[in-house]
Amino acid sequence: MAFELPDLPYAYDALGPYMSAETLEYHHDKHHNAYVTKGNELAKEAGMDGKSVEEVVKASHGSNQPLFNNAAQHYNHIHFWKWMKPNGGGKNLPGSLKTAFDRDLGGYDKFKADFEAAGAGQFGSGWAWVAVENGKLEIMKTPNGENPLVHGATPILGVDVWEHSYYIDYRNARPKYLSAFVDNLINWEHVEEMYRQATN
Repeated sequence: MAFELPDLPYAYDALGPYMSAETLEYHHDKHHNAYVTKGNELAKEAGMDGKSVEEVVKASHGSNQPLFNNAAQHYNHIHFWKWMKPNGGGKNLPGSLKTAFDRDLGGYDKFKADFEAAGAGQFGSGWAWVAVENGKLEIMKTPNGENPLVHGATPILGVDVWEHSYYIDYRNARPKYLSAFVDNLINWEHVEEMYRQATN
């Protein structure tokens, strides 16, 4: 199953002013596309071109770093685009998600503080996550393209803290980008859908 670059689920300028059309054009059309192209090439070389992206991520972790880097970043970005929407974010979580956030993460305000702190505290490139592990939600951070899949957990929300995700719009102010992401961009419906899949 060859990797394919998905279309963005909204127009390039739909996430402004929190994420610019210029950022999305570079991030989606250049960076994500490069992961897809290189990932397909390396998966073919490794005899994994018939596997799903999740299978390639898990199979290449710890054994084929170049393939893992590209496959994991492809997986991360497939969902990153869906984790955002125009007029998203804020406290209006769907019911089942709100219950889980209250139970496992101490409620929305504590989630916001802890999630943003995880993203701001990830040294260098990486991601901050909300993931399901053993039926419970937890906040994680990972370096580079690594994700919760290789730690026995299932991500339901992630934010990209590589500089190419925010530098055009926020320069080096990563905390400001993270706050804008949580307050204005999160697509809670996609988070809820992934939560449902992870806990069924």
